[in-house]
Formats: sequence, structure tokens, C-alpha cells
Amino acid sequence: MPEEGVLPLVSVVVVNHRGADDTITCLRALRAELDYPPDRLQLTCVDNASGNDEAARIRAAVPGVELVESPENLGFAGGCNLGAGHARGEVLAFLNNDARPHPDWLRAAVAVLRAEPTVGAVASKVLDWEGRHVDFVDGGLTWFGMGYKRHAGLPVEEVPADLVDAPRDVLFGTGSALLVRSELFRELGGFDDSYFMFYEDVDLGWRLNLRGWRVRYEPRSVTYHRHHASMSEVHSAREFYLLERNALATLYKNLSDETLSRVLPAALALAVRRATARGDLDATQLEITRRPADRAADEAPVPVPREALAGVLAIDQFVEMLPALAEARRAEQAARVRSDTDLVPLMRKAMEPAYPLPRYLAAHDVLVEAFALDEVFGRPRRILVVTGDALGEQMAGPAIRAWHMADVLSAEHDVRLVTVNPRCAPPPAPFAVMQSRPRGLAEHVDWADVIVLQGHAMEMAPQLKRAGSTKIVVCDVYDPMHLELLEQGKDVPDEQRVADLVGVTKVLNAQLERGDFFLCASRRQRHFWLGHLAALGRLTPSLYDNDPTVRSLLAEVPFGLPGKPPVRTAPAIKGVVPGIGESDKVVLWAGGVYSWFDPLTLVHAIDLLRADHDDVRLFFLGMKHPNPEVPDMDIGVRTRALARRLGLVGEHVFFNEAWVPYGERQNYLLDGDCGVTTHFEHVETEFAFRTRVLDYLWAGLPIVTTDGDSFADLVRRERLGVVVPPEDPRALSTALENVLYDAEFAAGCRDRIAVVRERFTWENVLSPLVAFCRDPRPAADRLRGSAPLVRTAPLTPAGRLRRDLGLLREYLDQGGPTEVARRAAGRLRRLAGERLRGSGGAHGTK
Repeated sequence: MPEEGVLPLVSVVVVNHRGADDTITCLRALRAELDYPPDRLQLTCVDNASGNDEAARIRAAVPGVELVESPENLGFAGGCNLGAGHARGEVLAFLNNDARPHPDWLRAAVAVLRAEPTVGAVASKVLDWEGRHVDFVDGGLTWFGMGYKRHAGLPVEEVPADLVDAPRDVLFGTGSALLVRSELFRELGGFDDSYFMFYEDVDLGWRLNLRGWRVRYEPRSVTYHRHHASMSEVHSAREFYLLERNALATLYKNLSDETLSRVLPAALALAVRRATARGDLDATQLEITRRPADRAADEAPVPVPREALAGVLAIDQFVEMLPALAEARRAEQAARVRSDTDLVPLMRKAMEPAYPLPRYLAAHDVLVEAFALDEVFGRPRRILVVTGDALGEQMAGPAIRAWHMADVLSAEHDVRLVTVNPRCAPPPAPFAVMQSRPRGLAEHVDWADVIVLQGHAMEMAPQLKRAGSTKIVVCDVYDPMHLELLEQGKDVPDEQRVADLVGVTKVLNAQLERGDFFLCASRRQRHFWLGHLAALGRLTPSLYDNDPTVRSLLAEVPFGLPGKPPVRTAPAIKGVVPGIGESDKVVLWAGGVYSWFDPLTLVHAIDLLRADHDDVRLFFLGMKHPNPEVPDMDIGVRTRALARRLGLVGEHVFFNEAWVPYGERQNYLLDGDCGVTTHFEHVETEFAFRTRVLDYLWAGLPIVTTDGDSFADLVRRERLGVVVPPEDPRALSTALENVLYDAEFAAGCRDRIAVVRERFTWENVLSPLVAFCRDPRPAADRLRGSAPLVRTAPLTPAGRLRRDLGLLREYLDQGGPTEVARRAAGRLRRLAGERLRGSGGAHGTK
């Protein structure tokens, strides 16, 4: 439990309407029985125009309670809102007047709000007055808008223990015992006053969830309730009327346009059938074939039971409410960050018909089939994957990664892979692949529920960076572009190099400030990006408290490899490339030749090795990047020149001047005897992830790599090959000789690679992304309506004096009287500026 010093102020609101005896019992229990510090508790009672001196009775019976008298009956929703308007606490607690709290009611719920900053509201466990039967342990919602309390009325022992006693997320809590963060309640506009009573709690919980907040059922927070004591003298038809009207209003406000267009007509039709079935009304009595012969009998009034009339009038008044509801709907749809599909699991049994009336059940089945409502509530989530790389038979690392993300996610979701690169000629795929100009990307962003992007893509979708953006954004930062640019930009003028670096860093910072979930490629990168995020202020207390590991914000997703072993479809190198025979030993350099790599040392090592092994062959798999926007780099020119100068080209060193098609790379890999990657010692190496090295694992090739990156750590730890120092041709030559000509050593490497590579299948490495997309939410620090749960108490006059004396001593130590004078002058200037701004504002309002 939280310590006494950090407990928030809780404002408990109890609404009374002609139930003073119950209300007094409730308030006395709150005052006397709660295990919560009295100085952290505000008790507010709203009297809803009860009359009969009830307000005076309550005031006399429970001194100290803040009594708010409403001149009219505002209903439960309006009464709660009125009470919330008088609340001073960081937490609002709503308790029915015919309920009593367990001593731990508030402490248990506050502990959840303290421990889980993404929880916006806590739903208490509610039992009957004696504690024997269930009132609320879970909420359900039907497709036609009826919220209901699952298992209500059953003896506690007949409900599975995990439902009664296990905390879990719910769509809503019952308003009879509910705690909500005050700032969030105000952000949402509170309960909907127009509901009067019933389903205002369903609506509030639904809206909380749509905005990315969670409602958490906490079984240790317990209350006991005399259910509907306030409705005992009201005809059931009036309750039916409110339930029917408010269910339609809740649907209308909270369903997406697409879902509402299918659901609302069916819900209206079902409401009529429910009314006629509930009133046992003969719905065929006005058929013309049943017209009586006597005209007077035909014109006689038709008796309509109140139960049936309630449903018809509810629809009529729903129409009356539509102008105001339309405005509320616009606000909710603009603020939502979660899809209807996201919330289906919280509805529990959305297709539940709810009422056991035969005529009604028949209509329910007809409407579900006619409007295909099973499909509506089973719509897959829409995920957009955006890359700036070329998509086609020839693809580089970023495109390959984006392709496999789309492929894995498409098993559960509706996925679009979109490239803003002009080159887009993809192979067949089980998901949509499209090319878009940068200015056309907005259409795809609007379509999606979740956007996964990499590189510069966010700069082409500026709507994602706006303060009001509600899209869920996943940023794939596996490529530290600014570190690459430190090496890649060495050949450009210094001024341009600085400007380029500033620009790329701004691009990355924009992603780090906006994203809801981030993907990096290694543990080293995770440390690197955590530093970035901390420097930008993203590691807030609320985010940290929600997940101290911060893995819900930043996950390791390395590059992957196919789950199936490579299968040769054609010869590629041995016996095909002139100068490379069937029995030669082939050293493969997979991927491109870029400024941060060191192929020069490798060429020197091959020159040394050929003296003893004339059959060694080095094959560079691709010298020309498939993305035309990636320029050729000087290192490629220097590598070719060195190989020519040493007389190796066409005999021991070979260059594929194009790029191997992605679907054919296995043929080249299977012709290799080992894979190699060499690089210089610099900061880019420290945090890089050499993506094409995964292909070596896939093909079972022993690996020779320069030390310094995360793959070198893996090769050394798992004994997958040999790790050598940077820029050491002789050590590299010896390592290559070892893996190429020591059959026993090479076989051991291959055996160990077969085990390790299973960790790197795309299905495995992408599991954090898959898990996030199953339940996508805004990052904890991006939830609108967040506020400190416990605020710093204002200083007393004595406290201010102690603070100023402490500052005086500090300034004297720092610089003597001169420093004190400088600081005092600065404070006077600030105070004068504040006073001037304040007076200017006042004059401006006259």
C-alpha cells in the first residue's frame, strides 16, 4: 500500500434523492469505517431536490460533510457531476447512497492508480448488503448497446473464483462504486448529464477505453450495495425507457462510422421487437386481413402495455437527443485512439441476445444475419507499415524488414505495406503492397489503426506530429541513421555534413518524441535509445511506474530470418561465375559495401591467404544498392581499385555489380563456405546491427567478423565462428583459413548455428510487435487527461521563510553578497513581469 505521505486526496461523492436514511448510513460508514487518513478525504453529498427537509437531516446527522443542494433533480449522472464540480481531490470516488464500503475500499483502489498510471478508473467489487451475492465483478456489452453486470445476483460461491478475485481490465465499472482520476474525469466532461441515470457508467468506461486509458477491476476494493433501493417505488417501464434510450445514445456516441452504419439500424429494429415482446403485444393486429367487419371495432383504441410503450418512446426521445449527441459524437470520435475491434474482448460476449423472450430471440438472430453483425465485430485491425526503401525482387535491409513485419502481422490483421520510393514492383504477397507519393501518404495514415514506420516516413505524414494526433505509432529505429551519417558523410563539404547530421537527428528526435512503441535491434541499441528517450523527457514517472523495465515502450526486435531452411532452386556461384570452380572455397560478403564497412582489410587478407590456398574465392554479393536514392560510396571504388592493384579481380575476388534478388539469395548463400563482415572501430559499429549476417545463420555458414558490434558478441558467445580485431589482415587471414580448411571446426560451428538460428526466425523476433498490435495503446506518457496523483503541498509562510534562508546561504557560498544581489534582482524582474502580464490581461477583458 502507498505510504501515508503520498496518498492522494480523495473526494467521495454520494448522491441523495429521497433516501436520507440510506445516505446517512453510507456517509457515517465513510467517516467511521474507512481505513484512509481523514485529512486526505473529502466527503461530498449532493441532494437532488429531495424536499422533506432531507438535506437538513443529512447535515445534522453527519456534521462536516460538504452538502451541495441542487434545486432540481439532476439524476444520478448530473448529481455526480455536480458533486465532482465541488471536489478538490486528485481522485474522485463515486458511491451509491444505498451502499457501504469495506474499510479497504479506497486504499485498495488508490494503490492500483498509484501502481498503474495507465489505469484511468478503478471498478470496485460490489456484493449485496450481506456479502453473499454478486452485484458487480465484471461488465459486458451487447452489440445493441445494452451494458450489463455479468454474474449479477448469483451466490458468490457459484461464480468462478478467478472472476471474483482476479484483477483484470474491464470495459466499465458500475457507478455504484467507481474511482476515477479527477483530471481525466474533467477531460472527458464527466458523466453524460442527458442520461439522467443508467448506462452513464457504461458510457464513461467506453470513452475512457477509446482514449487509450484502462478501467481496472480491483477485487480488494469492496463495497456492499442494496441494489436499486432508490428505484423500488418506480414502475419498471420507466426503467426500461431509460435503459433503451441510453443504450442507443451510447452506441451512437462511441461506435466508429463504419460500425455504426451497420449496427444502428439493426439496434433500432431490435429495440422495437424487444418492446413488443416485453409487452406481449400482438404485432400483427393491424394486418389488413385482420380488419373486423364492424368499422367502430376497427377504430377502437388499441391497448399498449407500458412495457411496450417504453421502447417506442425511448426511440422517439433518442431522436430528440440526436443534435446534442451528434456534437458529443464528434468529440469522442476525434479523441479516440483505439478501434472498435480493440474493445471487443472487453465486451465479453458482444453477440449475447440478453433477453430470454422467444419472439425477441428470433428477431435477434434474423438481424444478426441480415446485417452480418458477426463480421462487424470481427473486423481485423488495420495496420500500415511504411518504408522509404524500394520494394521488389531486389530489396535491401529496411525493405526486407518492413516486408516481413507486414507478412507476420497479416496473419491476424488487415495490413498495408506502403513504400514512398518510386521503385515498387513487389513479388506476390498475402497483404496489400502499394506505392505512394509522400503527399499521398495521409490517405493511408487515415485508413490505419496502427502505423509502423521507419526512416524518414514520419516527415512525410506531418499529421502524425500534430498535438492532437490520436493514431498509434510504432517507430522502427533499428537503423541509427545519424551514426551512419557520421561515416557516410565524410566525403561531403564540412558545412553540408553538419547540416545533414542536424537534419537527420531532428528526424529521429521527432519520432522519439511522438512514438507509442519503439523497436530496436539489439541490447546495445536498447541502451543507446534509452539514453535518447531519457534526454528527450520520455522516461516520465508515469511511464516508469507503469513498466519499470520500459519494455512496453522500447523492445528489442532484431533482424530475422525465414523459419524454413534455404532450398536451392538454381546454381549461383560455383561452376557458374567464371573463375569459380565447383570445389573452390567461397567467402561470401552479403549485402552492400558502405562507408562504415572495411572491405579493404578483407581484400588484403585474401591476398595473404591465397599464397597457401589458391582455391580461396571472395564474392561480393551486391555492389549496387537496389534503392536508386542511395548513392554509390567511395569505399566501393577503393575496394575495386585495391583488388585490381593486387591482381585479385577475376581470380580470387569477384564483384556482383548488381544486387541479388531477394527470392534467389539462398542459391548464393548455399554456394558459400563461410560468411564474413568486417568494419572499422567507431561509434557506428558499436550500435549497428549487420542485418545480412542473419543470412549466414540461415544458411548455416560459419562466420568471421570484426570485433566491436553486437554480432561479434553473439559469434564469440555462441562459438559460431571467429572474431578478429579491426584492421588486422593477418588475423583475418588466419581466421578465414580456420573456418574454410579445418573441417572439424567448421562442422562444430554449423551445429551450433543450427540451434541459435531458431531464435532469429521472423516469427520469434517480431513477437514484441505482434503482442503490441494485439492490444495497441498510446504510451503512458501520451495519455490525455494525465495529472499528478499526489500534488506537492503549497509552502506555509514559515516554509517559505526556511526556503529563502536556505537559498541565501547557498548564494552567499557561491559568490558572496554580489551573487545575492544578482539573484534578488532576477527575482524582482520576474515578479514585475508576472504582475505586468497579469494587469495587461485584466485590462484586456474590460
